[in-house]
Parts: sequence; C-alpha cells; structure tokens
Amino acid sequence: MFAAYAARINRDHPLTGLELGDRPAPTPRPGWSTVNVKAASLNHHDLWSLRGVGLDEGKLPMILGCDAAGLDEDGNEVVLHSVIGQSGHGVGHRERRSILTEQYQGTFAEQVAVPTWNILPKPKELSFAEAACLPTAWLTAYRMLFTNAGVRPGDSILVQGAGGGVATAAIVLAKAAGLKVFATSRDEAKRKRALELGAVEALPSGARLPQRVDAVIETVGAATWSHSIKSLRPGGTLVISGATSGDRPSHAELTRVYFLELRIVGSTMGSKDELEDLLSFCAATGVRPVIDEVLPLDRAREGFERLEAGDQFGKIVLTV
Repeated sequence: MFAAYAARINRDHPLTGLELGDRPAPTPRPGWSTVNVKAASLNHHDLWSLRGVGLDEGKLPMILGCDAAGLDEDGNEVVLHSVIGQSGHGVGHRERRSILTEQYQGTFAEQVAVPTWNILPKPKELSFAEAACLPTAWLTAYRMLFTNAGVRPGDSILVQGAGGGVATAAIVLAKAAGLKVFATSRDEAKRKRALELGAVEALPSGARLPQRVDAVIETVGAATWSHSIKSLRPGGTLVISGATSGDRPSHAELTRVYFLELRIVGSTMGSKDELEDLLSFCAATGVRPVIDEVLPLDRAREGFERLEAGDQFGKIVLTV
C-alpha cells in the first residue's frame, strides 16, 4: 500500500528522512481492527518523529501520522483515538502508553491497524477531513482548556502562537465556550485570522496584555515562557503541552511563580472519553476544525514543508 514514512532520522534536516512509497499492509491480529483511511492530518509530532524524538531508529521504517478518519472493516465511518495503551486503552497516569508512530505504524497510508477499543464512531455532521483534525491537536486543546486549566464561561485566557494546530483549536473552542480570548503571533496575518476566529485582541508576541488572564495555553515554550508567566493573574494557571521553540527558557520566573501562587500544569493529548465529548461538542455546536490546506497523500512532502516553515494557519490534511 502507498504510504508516507520515516526511512531515516535526521535531527537537523528532518525532511531528508521522509519517503513516499510502498509499505506492507497491516496484518490481522487479535483485538485489533484495520481502518481504510479517508483523511489524516499532520502534527508537529510527525516532524519530531523525523528528528528521532519518541522514535527509535530500530523502529524504522515507520509510517508517520497520528490522526485519521475512515471506514472500519464493516464500512462504518470512524475516527481513531491515537493513544495506544499497553492493554489497548487510552490515557492513564499508571498505564504505559504511546502515540501512533512511536511504537506502531501510523495513519499516512491507505490502511492503519489499531486496537478495536481505539475506534470511535464519526459523527455524520463532520466530514472525514474535519474529523481527522480532532484526535491530536484539537483533543490536546480541549483537555488543556476544560480539564487542566479548569476555565469557565466568562474567564479570560491567553493563547500563545496563533496559527499552530493546538493554538488555533484553543481559540475556537474557548470562544465557543464563552471565554475571553487573547492571542499572540509574530505574524500580522495570523493575528488577523485569530481575531476572525473569535479572539477579542491579537497582539505581537511578547506584547503587554490589557489585563492579566486566568489561564495561558502554552505550546511555544522557551520563546514565550516569560511572557506567559507575566500575563497570569495571581493564582492563575499555565497549561503547557509543547515547546516548539525549545524547552529551556532563559528566565523561568520562579519568584513570580511562588509569590503569586501560580499553577503550572503539563498536559498530553487526551482520553478516549474526552475525544468522544469533543466529537459531540463539534457536532452539536457547529464548531469545526480550521483547515489550512487539503492535499492528496502523494503530495505529503508539500504538507511537511509547509508545516516545517510554520506557514500554515490551522491543520494540514492528507486525503487517500
């Protein structure tokens, strides 16, 4: 079957390890199901895999891709929960878990195999492309906002790095939930898009906010860390799920953290139940993932190049 896969690891030039071509189709195994992929979406996790983060060279070649929607073996329209547990069950603090492409072949292919437990019905209101955007970036944003930040309608949040998949999802979901959203970006066009999606104000990265916020949604890391801490009200919460600019900020702002009793919460993906709630939320409210571009699978390299350059606003989707 045709697939986009990691053939080599290159930390400095990750796309040199990306190959498109034929790979073996999944083989049947007890408790697992094969899904015919209709659409799959790119994540920064795919670039990190090509750099060898979470993917050991001994696992190569590895088909990339965490997210997908498609048809199960009975022709039902389905969405995949991307977190594979040791026993085939999703997120849990005591359970060993991995995301597709770390231990198991991914979704950038005509077919993918996952534990049957990891398959959810796709709401009829969502297209395959829309549904394929939800299991990583949008689920991560959902968990960050409503499980780990604990925000409520009327609260205020700052979303750093508007334009990325998680950041874009956070703006849309927060707006739909009645939150006051501030966003930042270095790019003027991305700030304009953030306003169109519901942010009350979009500022250049590092700019002083008109008020301190209840929570910060942080995926950028070192470049925005100090600004995130300084933007919180006393007792506020910073939720972090990524560090695309690096994980070692030069100013940790520890004095501010303890003096203002700030909370810093790590957040990774989300549970199957949370994905089910997110699917229902989108179906019921009309909220839809922001899609930057849809490409056929054989043009996957173009999508990876756009993601690496940071040119996208929203999700890049590959169709089969």
